[in-house]
Amino acid sequence: MAVSTSASDLARPGVQAAIALGANLGDAVATVRQALVWLGALPGTRLLAASSLYRTAPWEASGPDFINAVALVDTRLTAPALLHAIQQLELQAGRERPYPNAPRTLDLDVLLYGQASISSPRLTVPHPRMWQRAFVLHPLAEVMPALVGPQALSAVSEQVIERL
Repeated sequence: MAVSTSASDLARPGVQAAIALGANLGDAVATVRQALVWLGALPGTRLLAASSLYRTAPWEASGPDFINAVALVDTRLTAPALLHAIQQLELQAGRERPYPNAPRTLDLDVLLYGQASISSPRLTVPHPRMWQRAFVLHPLAEVMPALVGPQALSAVSEQVIERL
């Protein structure tokens, strides 16, 4: 997979970014595991930590249960370049977008990009709905325990989630 990066992108200091992974089509477990490998292979990026895998019912979506995880990466890509790169990984995994919230072979979302606050038509960071979703908070708590406390997990306790 080719991601266009400039020399200036790769000369920047690294930023820690949290990326949510999900899949509910095909062999979702294998796809999420492969996506973790792909994330660590992006230019100027290394995988720092990966959460356990979790199974959840679709949330505001349809289809079979999802397999979810969160990855923590150190990247020298800009936030827009990181978004572009992970969208290319989705395509590589066969992602199609026939309608909003359709079942998917792979879904990758930038949850956090350092301390940045970004609001653009293509990217909002921190992810605007991450604090409402057990399938994000439980794996995020594994890779960033200081960020996700018991109160945040309690707020999503009614959502069924199974650690694999």
